[in-house]
Amino acid sequence: MPPRLRSALSAVLIALSCLLVPFGALAAWAAYGLADTGRYVTAMAPLATDPDVREAVADTVGDGILRTVDEHVDVRAMHGSVRPFVREAVRSFTQTRAFRVAWDTGNRVTHDAVLRALREGDERDVTVDLAPVTVQVKRQLTHDHVPLAQRIPVEHTAVAVLPAGDLAALRTGFHTLEVAGFWLPLAAAACAACGIGLAVRRRLAVVATALGTALSGALLVPALDAGRRLTLDDLPAGFSHPAAGAVYDALTGPLRTGAWMLCGAGLTVALTAWLTRYLARPRPLGRPRPQHPAPHPVPDHQTSAPAAAAPPQAPTQVRA
Repeated sequence: MPPRLRSALSAVLIALSCLLVPFGALAAWAAYGLADTGRYVTAMAPLATDPDVREAVADTVGDGILRTVDEHVDVRAMHGSVRPFVREAVRSFTQTRAFRVAWDTGNRVTHDAVLRALREGDERDVTVDLAPVTVQVKRQLTHDHVPLAQRIPVEHTAVAVLPAGDLAALRTGFHTLEVAGFWLPLAAAACAACGIGLAVRRRLAVVATALGTALSGALLVPALDAGRRLTLDDLPAGFSHPAAGAVYDALTGPLRTGAWMLCGAGLTVALTAWLTRYLARPRPLGRPRPQHPAPHPVPDHQTSAPAAAAPPQAPTQVRA
């Protein structure tokens, strides 16, 4: 393959890999983070001590109890005096260990119900029962000698968490995320490997891939902030924005951490690949010059002046 074509294909594959990285991270977080009941409950557990969340729970549960009281007990004359006691009792209950246990249990039950409805095709509303919370509040009110506390009915009040009309669209999106959560990260890794393998200058391709991955992770952080603003702006009237923001931050916390990890890992790999070109630079190959043997040292007795030549001798005459 010509070098120019190899470089062009390598650049396209590396760009495609960097483009798939944020979408793959988002899909993997939704498929393996939000869809896992254990991880979901762990992420939501710290919210049981969040003041905004506890205040929102106190308002919601208190209104539900008062609504039940209005339907079954005629206390309209004393409704104004009962309401503060109910709210205070619920607010006190949210500061106990029993509330934290009930919070984790409720989140687990709700998450299981939502997953069951999305995976099994159940077309009924997903609901949560508030009867256990009502029992605790009634017990607290009775202990404080609040009038008519004993007459508060405890019923299995089903609060709709997910309407049946939204299940069809959510089910399609959920199945899409399950598929994308596996294939998008795999496709991003395959494109990066093929792009580096086709590159003429592979060290430069590694640096480009690492920098693109770091940029994708860095862009994912402001995208999460924009999603937070849009989510809070679309909330219906009556919802607590601080509590909803706390829930959004708790659920997207692992994704935000993963985005920063992608950024840091990409910059580290790029810096390492760039520095190794100086550490492992080969010496230039040239034509070796001929090497002449060094002259042997001459002994001192050979370097002295030559001795004087002996005089010629006369030829010997032979007599007959």
